[in-house]
Amino acid sequence: MNAKLPGGVDRRRQPESLLAGLDLLALGVVVLDADGNVVFINQAAEQLFDLSSRALVGQSFARLFANGGVIDALVEEACNNAFGQKRQELVLERTARGPLSLNSTAVVLESPLGALLLEFREIDLRLRHEREDRFLDSAQANREIVRNLAHEIKNPLGGIRGAAQLLESELDAPWLHEYTQVIIKEADRLQALVDRLLEPHRHARTVADVNVHEVCERVRSVVAAEYPHALVIERDYDASLPALRGDKEQLIQVVLNLVRNAAQALHGQGRILLRTRIARQVTIAKKRHKLALDLHVIDNGPGIPDGIRDRIFFPLISGREGGSGLGLSLAQSFVHQHGGIIECESRPGRTDFRILLPFQ
Repeated sequence: MNAKLPGGVDRRRQPESLLAGLDLLALGVVVLDADGNVVFINQAAEQLFDLSSRALVGQSFARLFANGGVIDALVEEACNNAFGQKRQELVLERTARGPLSLNSTAVVLESPLGALLLEFREIDLRLRHEREDRFLDSAQANREIVRNLAHEIKNPLGGIRGAAQLLESELDAPWLHEYTQVIIKEADRLQALVDRLLEPHRHARTVADVNVHEVCERVRSVVAAEYPHALVIERDYDASLPALRGDKEQLIQVVLNLVRNAAQALHGQGRILLRTRIARQVTIAKKRHKLALDLHVIDNGPGIPDGIRDRIFFPLISGREGGSGLGLSLAQSFVHQHGGIIECESRPGRTDFRILLPFQ
């Protein structure tokens, strides 16, 4: 049998070296013992299955999935030496999230590490990257259109407001002032809207080392104060995260917009989870990054309406009555200025906003 594991790692090396090598792979790797319990899971697999090694090691891997019998069958075949290496497509059904379509490779181990090594790769990874590229191009075009339109609106608004003030000063009948005030107030409202549309382009970024957890804690304290009774904001932080180079105020605004939107969707009653992880070997906007921040804002609300799910980051699109539709657009602009990407998965009972930001 071939003495090499996926990624060119030699199974005859010492267990500690083998585990270290597997942890550097971009593919998800899980090592199981003869009972199907997790012996080791690399960081790529942690990200793939959205679970930490601390929670998985020693636990049954098959029990994570509604159709975990396929994993049990592979372990049994491995123990019976029914194969040396086996490739197949799997759809693993997770209870908390959607199913995962995977290309898998199972390798029987002759090692004190365990009985079976499983290697996983998402089938739709290439399609997801293509979708991200299209999304980034579309977002850039939309931002340019909105920016140009906002500038075109801004100058006439000042003239309309000034003309209304001059007209009001010439009117003898006080009751006519009601109409000029309508013009002035509506001009002010539109001016505020234009200012928010132009906000990402107005101020130079102040770049420094940022502790991401300080950002999350600031947001948590603000939103908790706004909804002090029935809203629970949970934290699941990776304490090993390095500092991020970025604009702290912009990053606070990004996370605040996401958490506040979640709280409003929950009407102040429900759960929001802030989760941080390290993502390794990720591609963002066609650039490969060794390390990136993987930040999730997850809520158990009703989900984003189907009709706007594909347009939630466009300006002036809102699923909430009275909403301006600018919060997510601004968040997206700030994330892109940091070289990152923001995406969303939503269904009734779970909405997950994910931010990927490269560590410089």
